[in-house]
Amino acid sequence: MSKLVLANEGVFPVVNDKNGQPIADKPQTGLLMPGTIQGEGKLAGVPSLFIRLSSCNLRCIWQMEDGSYCRCDTTYASFHPDKTIEMEVNEVFQWLKYNLGTVKHVVVTGGEPLLQKKPLTELCKKIKEELNLHITIESNGTLYDEELAQWIDLFSISPKLSNSEPNADKLASYNLKESGPFKFHADRRRNVNALQAYIDICNQSDKELQLKFVVGKHEDYKEIKADYLQQLSNYNSNDILLMPLGATREEIALSAPMVLEMSIDNGWRYSPRVHIDLFGSKQGV
Repeated sequence: MSKLVLANEGVFPVVNDKNGQPIADKPQTGLLMPGTIQGEGKLAGVPSLFIRLSSCNLRCIWQMEDGSYCRCDTTYASFHPDKTIEMEVNEVFQWLKYNLGTVKHVVVTGGEPLLQKKPLTELCKKIKEELNLHITIESNGTLYDEELAQWIDLFSISPKLSNSEPNADKLASYNLKESGPFKFHADRRRNVNALQAYIDICNQSDKELQLKFVVGKHEDYKEIKADYLQQLSNYNSNDILLMPLGATREEIALSAPMVLEMSIDNGWRYSPRVHIDLFGSKQGV
């Protein structure tokens, strides 16, 4: 059986290990039970378990309206995936199974999950066939795989705007060098064909889609329209979500009023970040 490379959280939040044995530390949520809630998008507030895969093909660093920078809030799974867990698909499945409780939703996130599409397809197939859970996959929308898509219920796609592109000033502020994905981010961040494939499969089935744009600047709506929506066809405007830029409560508070106004003005959904409201900016929640 194939192996998956997970970020250091692996399956979370959990109270049992992959063998079903209780673990010593309580979950980062502070609750004495497995599971948390989905914090973003259409299913915000729904009890869920998460599987976080390691590695990403993008390197997002945004600039806030006040000029400050804000990079990916899961850098340990994208920028510096040095602490990883390599596990067989069945081990990940058992780890999930031993922590379900009453949870019926599982969210596969990253990093960028589709970089591991073959073993991930095995896992999602097993989850659907044996546990019949609702599966959300969170992706940057640069990749699409038809076989994997058959086992997904909700595609939570977050296309990246040009504000996410690294530049010399952004890299210098984090003491990073322009190499690897930092060089390729601008060319890779936008794949209209992949996004159209997600739209098409949802129109042909009962699968759900959300195109969730991280917004940090007042003019971002123009780019969303020109570079994405005007290039796509047969999408549902109810599937367009805007989410305020920020990795902390303070950063989100700065961008939220602008994003709220933009959402209402364009008839798009506003997406909260409930997990940050509840737990702050930390892993495993």
